[in-house]
This record gives sequence, structure tokens and C-alpha cells, in this order.
Amino acid sequence: MNTQLTDFIDYFKTKMPKHDKDKAQKETINHFRMTKDRKIYYTDCFAVRFCYSKKGTFSNTVLALSQLQKFDGIPFLVVLIRKGEDSSLYLANSSMLKKISHSSKELRRDNIKGSFNGSDIIKLYNDIPNDADHVEELFTIHQGFTWEENVERLVEATSGIKPNKQKFNPDERQLQYINSSVERAKQFVNSDEYRSLKEDLDKRVERNLQSILDASHIGNVNIRGRLIEYLITTENNAIMEDQQNIESELSDFDTKNGLGDYTLMSPKNKIYTDIKSKLMYLNSNPKAYNVDKFLECMSEENSVFLFYFIGINEEGHYKSELCSVYDKKLIKATVLQHHWAGRATRGVAQFKGDTLSKILNDESTDGFRHEISSDNCKTFLDNLLKR
Repeated sequence: MNTQLTDFIDYFKTKMPKHDKDKAQKETINHFRMTKDRKIYYTDCFAVRFCYSKKGTFSNTVLALSQLQKFDGIPFLVVLIRKGEDSSLYLANSSMLKKISHSSKELRRDNIKGSFNGSDIIKLYNDIPNDADHVEELFTIHQGFTWEENVERLVEATSGIKPNKQKFNPDERQLQYINSSVERAKQFVNSDEYRSLKEDLDKRVERNLQSILDASHIGNVNIRGRLIEYLITTENNAIMEDQQNIESELSDFDTKNGLGDYTLMSPKNKIYTDIKSKLMYLNSNPKAYNVDKFLECMSEENSVFLFYFIGINEEGHYKSELCSVYDKKLIKATVLQHHWAGRATRGVAQFKGDTLSKILNDESTDGFRHEISSDNCKTFLDNLLKR
């Protein structure tokens, strides 16, 4: 967590005035030298909206979704001052919203309308309380999703429209292929094909290393990841010079919305590889995959799915590993975000970032070695299928 945000949370817990919104707001703004943007006060590191409740409940209108968009890349905090009770603090970035409540009839993916109430903020996210003690953990989860993904979810939850995405329902043959994908993975990670793929990806990183290191300094985690993916999977070796316009230019890049960023066909297998970059000095919980897309991919007769992890440290050194989705360490690190899921899908999986760091920092004599347990994988797949 950045120092300024840590200081703010400590201030909220110990020094921020209670029961009086105007006093709390004024003293906090002066203490942190915050800038005002309508009802939001912000620094470079976080943004805050102050609310007040006389009865202790929190049904107030908090903010327009269009205004939240401006601050969704940094922790957006809501401080609720209560008349006769202790104050509360919530993270209210787009990943922490259940729906949009107010004036949202025209809300569409391409038309950001409406506001959210205090009751629309998720107070318990996958058993993690949304409070001052868990801001860092929840914001790390939020960083794994794009604004567009969250808006799509909110549109569906708010308007009751027919979902764009439907749950994948495999037939009997597809179920057989899903279950046999574990054995395919075991065979693949011990094959020459696996070693050739790892060598190919490592060479791609070396060829574009300076551009990848430059891209690693981009603050927006989603733009950073997409650009590094692009640099590895294409022959381009030059990063765009105008980083202020990089997000709009990324839409022209050949970044896929499918399961894997890099797909290869061999005589035996169709190999899907998803590229995940990690800054080793920052906490992050990267999005792993859409569960329905994963199951649909595994329902193909000869599909294999892997992750290519590239970790970059503060000195600009990197490590990489090519890891099967079924590796025991990865399965243990997979968190299914059911609160985030739309009504008609199984939702998404997300990785715990500390596990990725352990995989990348494996210094055992033989280096990283896969552990794929058939029983463990069967339980994992059964759990996904029944969602």
C-alpha cells in the first residue's frame, strides 16, 4: 500500500473527527492537502467521498457512475460519518458495486448513466469485509478487472437486460474432454513441446526486453498487462512514445478476448497460453480467466492451457515460468469471484499474487516443477461445473 493511503487510513482510525461531517471533511482536506472535484476530494494516491447518516443506515446517493470512472484507477474511498456512532470506511471502486440504483434507465455499456447508493456498495466481498483494514486487499482484487468488464456486469445487474454471455453447458462428449484435459496437461508439461514453447516465449521476451521494461513502469495495471502481452506475442519491438494516449491506441492492438493470448497448433495439441506479467515489488491479484471460456476451451478434444508468468523486479531483472493451469500451486491460489459474476455466467477466477511470486522465485535445485494431482483437479473441475 502506498504511504499516503496508509497515512489516511491511520488518520481515519485515530484522528478524524466523528459525528460531524463538515468538521471531518474540512480537517481531513487540510491535513492531506486534497483537491476538490465536485463532491470528491483527491490526491494522486486516493480519492474520498464523505457521506452522513443521522440514523446509522447507509442508503444515501453516493456518486454518479460517470464521475467514478475518473477515479477508478486509484482507491476510491467512501467515509460514512454517523450521528451517534463510529464512522465507517468503504472501498467503492467499480468492482465493489452490486448495481446502479439512481436514474439508471439509460445505462448501457456505451452510455454511462446513473448513480450508486451506499446500499449498492458490497460490504462483504468473498468473505473479505469492506472496511479500513482491508482496503489494500480489496483494491488489489479490483485492479484485476477493467472498467469495461465492471460496466458490463453493472449494466446486466441494473437493467435486467438479457445477458450478453451465457453459461457454457457441455454435452456428454465435451464433459469427457474436460475431464481428460488433466491427463493431457500431465503429458504436455513433460514433453518436448512444452520445452519448445517455453524457449520460444523466453526468446520473445529477450527480443523485446527493453520495451517490456519500459512498459512495466506504466501505472495502470490493465494497460500495462495488455501492452506487455502485445510486445511478447507480436513481432513489434518498439513501445509507443505517447503514453498519455496509450489506452486509446491499445484498442488497435491485436489483444484477444479469448482464453489465451498466444495460441499454437501442433500435430497433437491445440496449445493456449495466457501471459501474465507481475511487478515483484507490488501486491496484485491478477485475473486468471473467465470460467465459462476456460471450460469451453477444455471441452475441445486436444486442448492444453498454460500460463506464462513474467515477473519484473525494481532493478529491471525478470524471471519467467510456463505453468499448467492444473498445477497444484495454481489451483490452490485460484479464487472464484462469485460476487463479481453476472447472473447467467460462472464468473471469473483470480490468482492470489503471493503464490505467483513464490512460483517465479522458486530457487530449488531443479527449478520449477509441476505438481498435477488427478484427484485435486477432478474436485476443482467439479466445483467449476456445478457453479
